[in-house]
Amino acid sequence: LQDSVRTGTYQYAFTSNAADFAGSTVLDVGTGTGLLAFFAVQAGAAKVYAVEQASRMASLARRLVVGNGMSGVVEVLEGAVEEVQVEGKVDIIVSEPLGFLLVHERMLESFVAARDRFLRPGGKMMPSASTIFCAPFTDAVLHSEQRSKSFFWGESSFYGIDLRALAEEAVDEYMGQAVVGYFSTDCLISTDRSCHRVDFHTVTAKELQEFEIPLHFVINRTALLHGLGCWFDVYFIGSTAHVTLPTGPDHPGTHWYQCRLLLKNPIAVNASQSISGNLRFVATSKVSYTVTMTLTLDGTDITSTTKIHLQDQMYHYLQSGSGGGYEAGNGFDYGVAAAPATSPDASSPPPPPAEGGGTQA
Repeated sequence: LQDSVRTGTYQYAFTSNAADFAGSTVLDVGTGTGLLAFFAVQAGAAKVYAVEQASRMASLARRLVVGNGMSGVVEVLEGAVEEVQVEGKVDIIVSEPLGFLLVHERMLESFVAARDRFLRPGGKMMPSASTIFCAPFTDAVLHSEQRSKSFFWGESSFYGIDLRALAEEAVDEYMGQAVVGYFSTDCLISTDRSCHRVDFHTVTAKELQEFEIPLHFVINRTALLHGLGCWFDVYFIGSTAHVTLPTGPDHPGTHWYQCRLLLKNPIAVNASQSISGNLRFVATSKVSYTVTMTLTLDGTDITSTTKIHLQDQMYHYLQSGSGGGYEAGNGFDYGVAAAPATSPDASSPPPPPAEGGGTQA
């Protein structure tokens, strides 16, 4: 709630598209405290179904509904969105189904399930779409710090016990952690961005189970390539305004931070060389994804592959976000919606995926 970039952008996206919300029926998926349901009412919604699976949280949301005089408009439904019932179809579905790297926690699947069950033809999803961005980075200190955590398992006589049989597995485990935290664009060694766009109006649950992001980058400085830096943007595409919620390293920080995926074996690259590969995402039973990252130095047989388990994160908070943001949120005026990057011309196209090509789900 105190992430002012996230919260303020949601409020701004709704209220700046009041023409869409006026008199509408809205479904809020995973309402939590009910904040997005309240924003929908502020934007003019006539009826809001606020769905929350956790019974304790649903109870708290009901108290806030009463406390804000919205009992006649907001109805809290306790249960999973795959199971609850509402009257007829809804005009707009709102949610905050976003994890770090967009897909961690697999909340998008409930957003899609709600769409398939309840959204009327021509209805709107808020947010409407998102793009994952990837870029190669160099950071010898981070790579060394993470790899050194496995050194203990190289002991040949730990109280007389040889631990080395587990040494390689320990390396895989630590290098397979997603590093979550802010990073500077100074560590990026290409201006190219590979991307994957997800349209929440059309993506299917099956397409979220497994997908790939093709990668290609031209390197602009000689360095050791230690992995990929990743982030995402979210788009609210209304009839009046198109609003973007960015989480990249050149924008104010959010509670999603950014994410770095480390190569177990770095690749030495020279300026003007190119790197190709892919990221393969496979959903897991741990409400997350296993990501297989493969990068190849073009024109050579040099390839490096690492398997990353997104549910196993290493939080790296040594740097603050660009321009403040989440940590600076205590100074935010909670009575005024934020004014993020927006295209007020509703006839303009949705934000492009990014430079460097990409795929769309």
